[in-house]
Amino acid sequence: MIWSVSIALLGLLSLSIPVGIVLFILGFGIDQFASPFPLIRGLGQVVWSSSNSSTLIAIPFFVLLGEILVRGGVAERTYSSLDKWFSWLPGGLVHANIGTATMFSATSGSSVATAATVATVAMPQADKLGYDPRLFSGAIAAGGTLGILIPPSINLIVYGFLTETSIPRLFLAGLIPGLLMAAAFMAITALICWFWPALGGSSRSFGWGERIASLAQLVPIIALFTVVIGSIYAGWATPTESAAVGVAMALLIAAINGGVGLSMLREALLGTIRITAMIMLVIIGAYFLNFTLASAGLGRELTGLLQGTGLSPMGTLFLVILLYIVLGFFIETLSLMVATIPIIVPIIAELGFDKVWFGVLMIVLIEMALITPPVGLNLYVVQGARKSGTLSEVMMGALPYVLVMLAMVGLLVLFPGLALFLPAAL
Repeated sequence: MIWSVSIALLGLLSLSIPVGIVLFILGFGIDQFASPFPLIRGLGQVVWSSSNSSTLIAIPFFVLLGEILVRGGVAERTYSSLDKWFSWLPGGLVHANIGTATMFSATSGSSVATAATVATVAMPQADKLGYDPRLFSGAIAAGGTLGILIPPSINLIVYGFLTETSIPRLFLAGLIPGLLMAAAFMAITALICWFWPALGGSSRSFGWGERIASLAQLVPIIALFTVVIGSIYAGWATPTESAAVGVAMALLIAAINGGVGLSMLREALLGTIRITAMIMLVIIGAYFLNFTLASAGLGRELTGLLQGTGLSPMGTLFLVILLYIVLGFFIETLSLMVATIPIIVPIIAELGFDKVWFGVLMIVLIEMALITPPVGLNLYVVQGARKSGTLSEVMMGALPYVLVMLAMVGLLVLFPGLALFLPAAL
């Protein structure tokens, strides 16, 4: 039966039906054909219990925070400053793409929003300065994936909510791997441009006076990250409360820069409503699907299938990693998370693996789904901002960064302390 559900899931997604609706359809189908009980009578309770959590309030707050920063002109100032600091490296402005994506990841919590922000600011520079369109756009798509790993991350909030895992610990666990991956993105960019200088555009240099003066443009976003994350670990605020503080601070920053107006606020609020509604529909749909799966015994069937392979705990882990890589080609990241977490995480925990560590590992795996075709959302976001060229150019440019992500998966398996060091230290 589990194979029928999997085939049905992929089939419905291939018809371009919204993911949240697909999850409800599968739940109704299991209710009708695989359960002797009328599971639909529990729908109301499932909807209420899956959405009645103060933790989830952090999601619209962090989305709104990112929307305000994007529409308040902070992105342009951040990009301009990082350009002055990184242009001397092989690859020049490509490093500013990754650096800006890293800094916005530390405030927005959304990969797609981060990729869209950096692409909008950066793409006009690519042709003007002679950069290879593949590498330039691929770096933006890859840099945007850091938005769901570097805290505050909306996906880590969802993971913590679904697995009842400490969100502050998850935020800490994602910090070192996220920064290491950003550094690795820059390293592989420099290496590529060292061997093929023509890909990196013309070399530019700025004086130390200009560089130091530009640091003032980075102060607001660094201060925002410090307040949002610092208030959580100082024990002054919960993730939800810190997100609300972050929204107020983002409004203040935008107002100082002259970026606040009725039109801007309206667009930011509408964007927040659209994104939050999509996320909540997926979460509620996944809860209902998992409720029907568990009630019909399909969860036990999948558990038995994995345990019946006769593999060691490490072998089972590698099978799960392979499963996420394959599913990532076809299923959007948040949907992949919420559809598999209630089934996979209990098995992983029973095998003795740490749930916080596995949460970071899972995020890295689904980050790959953002830049691998045919469903890689960041690829389409960046291509939309380019308004020229082909999607295949973005795909080719993102390929080296996929290899970096695979290397990070290997490092996390070999050295779990990369994710667990900070949570254990604080």
